[in-house]
Amino acid sequence: MLRVAFLLAACLLVAGFSAWPGLAGALAGHLVAPGGTSPLLPSGPIDAALARLPDRGGHVSTRAGVDVFWRAIDPGDYGLRMSWPAGQSAADGFPDLQFNVPAGQPPAPRGTVVLLHGWMMHGDSMLPWALRLGEAGYRTISIDLRNHGRSGEAPAGYGTREAADVVDVVVALRERGEIVGPLHVLGVSYGAATAIFAGADPRLNARRIVALESFSAAGTAIRDMVPYMLTEAPAPPSGWLARQWMHWRLDADVLDEAVAQAGRSLELPLDEVDVGAALARVPCPLLVHGDADRHVPVSHGRALAAAAPHARYLEIPGEDHLSLPMRLDLLTPAIVEWLEQPACPTSALVAAG
Repeated sequence: MLRVAFLLAACLLVAGFSAWPGLAGALAGHLVAPGGTSPLLPSGPIDAALARLPDRGGHVSTRAGVDVFWRAIDPGDYGLRMSWPAGQSAADGFPDLQFNVPAGQPPAPRGTVVLLHGWMMHGDSMLPWALRLGEAGYRTISIDLRNHGRSGEAPAGYGTREAADVVDVVVALRERGEIVGPLHVLGVSYGAATAIFAGADPRLNARRIVALESFSAAGTAIRDMVPYMLTEAPAPPSGWLARQWMHWRLDADVLDEAVAQAGRSLELPLDEVDVGAALARVPCPLLVHGDADRHVPVSHGRALAAAAPHARYLEIPGEDHLSLPMRLDLLTPAIVEWLEQPACPTSALVAAG
């Protein structure tokens, strides 16, 4: 849901809403569909990087009738280097990627990792993870969730309906021989909740689920995120007036009505989208959350850990919702070690630094 409040603020300023039912309705509209791709994603550099890489992909039509796009990247010695322009960091957007293009036939994968992106992102936003896990010997398959990227449009499910799509794609790709070795799923934010719901479906048959900064319940996440986006999140100066107006009008009743309206539009009560309940049915999950996350506060990660005592929970000091997924230097060794465990280790609450 990155930058959704900024987009909404601009719409409201033009529309001139003056009563909270209008504000709630406008907010509900942005909760129903992504409304575009996040400005954090630079399409040109990502497309240029992908043009250099040997990959393959296509669409799978799911049982819900959604054409879902997938892209496979094989393992190789990519020598990935990530950097940000001077004065910027992971909180400022997508990194510059430098990598080698491996020559010859790729090695046999030691397993397959399905990569799931966040709200207003797409599968190509997971390219750094595809390259880093490729260096560790894994084939990766990134998926554009419904309403994102090259996939078709359909009612959003806050991870529930998207998970059914993911399972259908995995079943189809398994039949085509694209899923090699043990299957794992790694998701970020919205994609992390999707990964958890997918992992609860026995048809997925995944060995490990890795969820980075997932929300614990959809309605709670919306109520946590929107006020932060309107009060403390960085915003362009052009949106200051609209954001101040929205902050003045926003209260608990507006948020409750927006969540209710979005749920009615989606025919999915958002307060009943319970990721923790699904997590209890996931065999061996790894949860990761940054303790400085203000978009999806760390309370969500802790709630998920409490709902699933068999899960391993890593809490990363100082990392927020934008920086955590880019800490490949810190997270890749822990995640690869988790994927390679022959059995699910004893769970523990762990702080990593």
